[in-house]
Amino acid sequence: MTQRLRFVPFRLLQAIPVLFGVTLVVFFMAHLLPGNPAIALLGNQATPDKVAALTKSMGLDKPLWLQYLLFLGNLFRGDLGDSLAYQEPVVGLVLNAVPATLTLVCYALIIALVISIPLAAVASSRPGSLRDQSVRTFTLLGQGMPQFWVGVMLILLLAVGIKAFPVGGYGDTAVQHLYYLFLPALTMGIAMSPTIVRSLRSSMITVLDSEYIATARSKGTSGTGLFRIHVLRNAAIPTVSIVGVNLGYLVGGSLIIEHVFAVPGLGSLMVSSIFSRDFPLIQGVALFVALFVVLVGILTDVVYTLLDPRVDLGKAEGR
Repeated sequence: MTQRLRFVPFRLLQAIPVLFGVTLVVFFMAHLLPGNPAIALLGNQATPDKVAALTKSMGLDKPLWLQYLLFLGNLFRGDLGDSLAYQEPVVGLVLNAVPATLTLVCYALIIALVISIPLAAVASSRPGSLRDQSVRTFTLLGQGMPQFWVGVMLILLLAVGIKAFPVGGYGDTAVQHLYYLFLPALTMGIAMSPTIVRSLRSSMITVLDSEYIATARSKGTSGTGLFRIHVLRNAAIPTVSIVGVNLGYLVGGSLIIEHVFAVPGLGSLMVSSIFSRDFPLIQGVALFVALFVVLVGILTDVVYTLLDPRVDLGKAEGR
């Protein structure tokens, strides 16, 4: 297994220029936001003298290229600066928000798989049948519905209507986290499942038509054993890449969903930092999201390699 995973250090080295490019884009895009952070912080007390003094104290009067170099220098020391709005280190604020976001993303992925695997199995068992057409209709509807709209509908139906779940929040204990995050996780899971269903359905149809499935059936393997051992494992190989890519999009989608459901994660932090023109906090959240997407890509390669013995991504080192 060690030989097969020797590509991981190479992938980590490849991530360095990617993250550097992210810092460049995020820094300059954050500074393109209209408005002056000093004015946003001072509010009704903003006067020309106070705005000028606060702008200078925050270093926003320096040229952008110099601000970027200072930002990089601090970043190499593990210092993302202090939040302009919270007056606290950005690293601490981001790390405090990470558990809620990661819990929500993992929860949503589990729900998406719980929805997708049975639907793909039902659809692939009889391609072209009514059940297959019904599942394909679901995927089309799921891909056409915006996440925030689905979230609002779930709030109206399950939180306001029958009061089965809270409208928003995060809770204090692990059990409360799962309870409070069910609606936002379901929202994201519904949004992610159509892509997984389509990929898994196509792979299952191909696997079911293969010769080794016919051989397994001739030996008496059937039912759940055939599905779990032969069909699902082989059909999941191409779907792993789809899940990995969509998991990155899932983190991006969580930024809006967290704001809708008042989840104290990176999304809520990002939205509040944008409204307050909090450049250091915007950069800190964006960098963590970028790092997460890169790590998910590497983890996807690892899982793909372990599932398919024919693939040896260690050869990538030689390219």
